[in-house]
Amino acid sequence: MLLSAKDSLLLIVDAQERLLPAIHQRDVVTSRMRWLGEIAMQLDLPILITEQYPKGLGYTVDSLQEIIEAARVVEKTHFSALRDDTFRDVLSEYNKKHVVIMGMETHVCVLQTAIELQESGYQVFLPADTVGSRRPTDKDSAIERMRTAGVEIITSEMAAFEWLEKAGGDTFRHISRNWLK
Repeated sequence: MLLSAKDSLLLIVDAQERLLPAIHQRDVVTSRMRWLGEIAMQLDLPILITEQYPKGLGYTVDSLQEIIEAARVVEKTHFSALRDDTFRDVLSEYNKKHVVIMGMETHVCVLQTAIELQESGYQVFLPADTVGSRRPTDKDSAIERMRTAGVEIITSEMAAFEWLEKAGGDTFRHISRNWLK
């Protein structure tokens, strides 16, 4: 199944300041998250951000500031966002069937949220270059487990070009200019 911009929502899970220093390849992960978040903004896709106990783990990383301003931020305490009533209520307001999920840590909050979204009837897409864990083995195992659970494993470029559907226009030019760097 291909992504559809009109049916999609972008979900950023717990990309928080105090988690970031320990994340393997954190600069690559946050760069790809920012790139895909900017594209979602240009295409007017709804963006949801979760923050796991921000008083202890800090708030969403500064490098995503522009995206934060365009998003709805939901605080949570459960590892799976779907276990929090506020998140479920906000998610249902958008009435989208495709959820593109990215964030930290892949093997904890991203995994549990993605699997429960999939089990709840959403089609979940995970750009593998937009998620991170402290250890590569945790990330790799989580991605394999999500794949087995029916989550579509993609890349940020796959998401962007599926949302676009065709070449041409200002958004395509912006994306392809950054893509060709």
